[in-house]
Amino acid sequence: MFSKNPFTFKEQIAQLQERGLQIANPVLAEKYLSNISYYRLGEYWYVMQSDKENHIFKPNSKFMDVVALYNFDAELRLLLFDVIEKIEISLRTKLIYHLSHEIDPWWFQNKNCFINEYFFETTLDTLKKEVKRSQNKDVILKKHYRKYGKSKLPPAWKTIEYTSLGNLSKIYGNLSHKVKSKKVIAKEYGAVNHIYLPSWLQSIAQIRNFCAHHSRLWNRNLPNTVKLLPNPPNPWIRNNDNIPKENEFSKIYIHMCLMKYMLNTIQPNNNFKEKLSNLFDKYPNVDPNALGMKPDWQNEPLWNQS
Repeated sequence: MFSKNPFTFKEQIAQLQERGLQIANPVLAEKYLSNISYYRLGEYWYVMQSDKENHIFKPNSKFMDVVALYNFDAELRLLLFDVIEKIEISLRTKLIYHLSHEIDPWWFQNKNCFINEYFFETTLDTLKKEVKRSQNKDVILKKHYRKYGKSKLPPAWKTIEYTSLGNLSKIYGNLSHKVKSKKVIAKEYGAVNHIYLPSWLQSIAQIRNFCAHHSRLWNRNLPNTVKLLPNPPNPWIRNNDNIPKENEFSKIYIHMCLMKYMLNTIQPNNNFKEKLSNLFDKYPNVDPNALGMKPDWQNEPLWNQS
């Protein structure tokens, strides 16, 4: 039976000090703990503990180093959210454009365009819910339904604008291989064909959700497995030592590489590399290995495309 009582901020600080965490300014620490919960910060000091069962800290573990890790992670999420936004808008645009021209404006309701009927029904149901949720407060939808009625969903260039990146990735992945646009979109991102892009999109969608819900990315194991092209047509990683092995795909480095690879086609001359480098410079105590970063990653062709 759970019997622990809640601790005051001062009690939290006292407990951390007893366990060996150095807190030079308890007043400032209390300010942090009053705005960032004990257990949220605990995700960052966990690695500093030598005895994780009794929560005993390693020598020279400092509270402000925990705060630095937390702040680094928060800024990393903001950076990746900005990159992912560009990928999401691009994917949405390509799906709308290519499929509406190849098939018709209501391709997303045509089960013959998809592989798995259950997934088709699920994504379509999600689309309907997302549009319904927005129809009474969105000016575009209000005007559409007033003019054309509510007998069916609006065309793709309106309906698809209201769905999430997660649903977009599922829609793309479930497209029939007979649909030409599936390969066209993959080629436009430098993914060659439909085999590789779905895993990239699933990974990016998952990371986007972590960012949106303020979840930790630093030192996190990502469950998704991405598929890497054997010979990418666009600038990639030249040094094989800088390409993670499959058992390293759980770290965020390879996923950021794939974001950069796609972003280079969407927005050439982007500043993703500069912002990421500056983030590591701003927080020198952050161990790049916790993110799976490879030595000299900045000098790879992927990160230097002009």
